[in-house]
Amino acid sequence: MPLKQNILTLLFIFGGCFAFAQQLELSTIIEAEAKAATKLINYKANINTANYDVTHHRMDWVIDPAIAFINGDITTTFTALENLSTVTFDLDDNMLVSAVSENGTSLAFSQNVNDELIITLPQTLLQGESTAIKITYSGNPQSSGFGSFEQTEHNGTPIIWTLSEPFGAKGWWPCKQDLNDKIDSIDVYLKTPELYTAVSNGLEQSQTINAGQKTTHFKHKYPIPAYLIAIAVTNYSTYNHTVTNNGNPFEIVNYVYPENLASAQSQTPVTVEIMNLFTELFEEYPFADEKYGHAQFGWGGGMEHTTVSFMGSFNRGLIAHELAHQWFGNKITCGSWKDIWLNEGFATYLAGLTIENLDGDEAFKNWRTSSVNQVTAQLDGYVYLSDADSTNVSRIFNGRLSYTKGSMVLHMLRKKLGDTAFFQGMKNYLADPNLAYSYAKTPDFIATMENASGKDLSEFFADWIYGEGHPTYSATWFQPENDEIKITINQTQSHASVSYFEAPIPVRITGTNNEILDVVLDNTTDGQEFTESVTFQVAQIQIDPDIHLISTNNTAVLGIDNEISSQFNIYPNPVTNRLTITTTDLTSIENIIIYNTLGQIEREFTTSENIDVSTLTNGLHFIKIKTDKNTINKSFLKQ
Repeated sequence: MPLKQNILTLLFIFGGCFAFAQQLELSTIIEAEAKAATKLINYKANINTANYDVTHHRMDWVIDPAIAFINGDITTTFTALENLSTVTFDLDDNMLVSAVSENGTSLAFSQNVNDELIITLPQTLLQGESTAIKITYSGNPQSSGFGSFEQTEHNGTPIIWTLSEPFGAKGWWPCKQDLNDKIDSIDVYLKTPELYTAVSNGLEQSQTINAGQKTTHFKHKYPIPAYLIAIAVTNYSTYNHTVTNNGNPFEIVNYVYPENLASAQSQTPVTVEIMNLFTELFEEYPFADEKYGHAQFGWGGGMEHTTVSFMGSFNRGLIAHELAHQWFGNKITCGSWKDIWLNEGFATYLAGLTIENLDGDEAFKNWRTSSVNQVTAQLDGYVYLSDADSTNVSRIFNGRLSYTKGSMVLHMLRKKLGDTAFFQGMKNYLADPNLAYSYAKTPDFIATMENASGKDLSEFFADWIYGEGHPTYSATWFQPENDEIKITINQTQSHASVSYFEAPIPVRITGTNNEILDVVLDNTTDGQEFTESVTFQVAQIQIDPDIHLISTNNTAVLGIDNEISSQFNIYPNPVTNRLTITTTDLTSIENIIIYNTLGQIEREFTTSENIDVSTLTNGLHFIKIKTDKNTINKSFLKQ
């Protein structure tokens, strides 16, 4: 909770417990979303998979959660983007391919140390032609203990689950790993021991049981990148919530460990409320004709697999974050890992919007305070990644930059554009036929928001997304007349990549009788002066008191109008007992008020040139001198 700010420095002190809980919760989200096998951290996009378009995968897997092993058939239908004599898939060389066929005819293939499966086609596949290739494979996917394919236990019961973001899909199935092709649709068949429940993307179509083995069929008919395809198998308990969805209901299906069923049932109902909020703010849930779901898995955070988020817990913040990804990350996916903020910054901000709408303004202010303190804890760091950083998992999923700074940049954009233009722009972004169920890059988002607002946002994004660091503001103010205040804004930047952060700056003007006037100053240059009308005597101003800007260590001090001030002389300064005020014959003093640094009145005098200040506390004080022509403010030091 912010304490009362003094007249010199605006101090933003927030509850440590709240901030710690906020950052701890976000850190667990980040940790789970960043999991990939250690050997995949330096993965680079495979240009050898860019010459075809995947339209469908049929995935037939055999899984026993008690055994760290997978085997199955992946049948991939694809269209040639150029004439092909071979086709290449990404697959870890630890996985053993035993057969490849096309329409029942065996094909030659090879695997190499570059994690490629190279298949020789029986004849050249001409550009625009399609075919289907069936790959039979098996193996124990390599895992670092936090990797793409995990076999572990909960309460003594085995579980297998996957998490492929960003580079882990090829660790357990033959795919196109890159962010250059969404699979148009998938069918997943999971054959497991009968006592277990299987989970995957899309809508469950059927369960069939034969000789103690259960095959569960899921179908997902929306475009999906490889890293968002997931499976989990264990002894789940299941229960549903229904979203009414304006007369077109769909189910939220919860797959929960039996030992956690009661606690989960008390926590997950809020998902419906959050779903309704996001629908109201943006658009209908993108996969409403299939499902949304939660599947408990063995990590502390969560992962937003399309239509089913894998959850380490069921706290509201995690539920909101992963659900938000269904729009921002799954319907529209970042077009490169350099643009990861389009996934993570957006989902983090929607979790913040959940706080705003369900908990109120003060809780949302606390969220912003925590976010700004995290971002400004370091002086550098850009939201948009470099090419080198885009192969570094820890940098892709940097909590301070990709998540928190990205989310606060969205908030600042909202304040810059206003709610109407901002939310309309977000809706337009989701509805853009070139982006919906496809990929987007940062310039796509910028263009959408410019079109919605009619504003040129190139400088804003150059500063906050492509640039590094943040500003610190220093303001000076004086009140030359009773009905106006002049404010001068200066700025320093924490990093040389940005010459000046242009931003609308919220300023709160407080009067001597606690009157409040909030204004927004459109600051574009250093030393810019603003004149605002007031109806009261000003005691102090505060820069961004409600924390809408990424900035830190801001100060606001009483300034002096040199021309008017030259008519007065205050001495001695510092002073011990008596302060003398002299003025020219052209001006007569009517009233003198002394304030402390909190803006509180300490002494008040009628016309006098010699003031007793001996009883004042040592330190800085401010004096407001009202004359027959104007009012000036000065400071003096009591010692």
